[in-house]
Amino acid sequence: MEKIVCGALTMAILLQVTIAQTDHTVGDSFGWSIPINGAAAYTMWADANTIKIGDTLVFKFTEGNHDVQEVSRSSYEECSTQNSIGEAIKKGPAKITMQTLGDHYYICTVGEHCLAGQKMAIKVSSSNSSASNTPADTTTQPPPSSSTVVFASFLLTLSSIALAIFL
Repeated sequence: MEKIVCGALTMAILLQVTIAQTDHTVGDSFGWSIPINGAAAYTMWADANTIKIGDTLVFKFTEGNHDVQEVSRSSYEECSTQNSIGEAIKKGPAKITMQTLGDHYYICTVGEHCLAGQKMAIKVSSSNSSASNTPADTTTQPPPSSSTVVFASFLLTLSSIALAIFL
């Protein structure tokens, strides 16, 4: 019985981790490049994709022609590296795993690429949220979804059963 409960608990945890991890190729087929229709291309891409904690953004670009740099909102709007977050990734494809909730801003720092539209703003949501990826002007977080609450209750129930068996 102990093995069944421990196995069920392990499977539940692994299921949650597996569900929350998806690779997203930024820009899909056009990748991370100067878009023909300007920044609207990446805005439309971000709106069409739900990015969650644990997901990975894959920026496909030719090394030497482009890079990717996370920046603050003000730097994103100005196409500036003044408030950079970390170092620019110059080797492609660049893979960035989302570790924090909220708004994230990325630009290409090569030449005038950002001014030509090679920049992207996304909103990272919790693993069970289906919120839009376009960053909002507010800083409040939405309440947990019902599936998050149900899953947490399930884990608590399994933990209680395991404790009752072992004690």
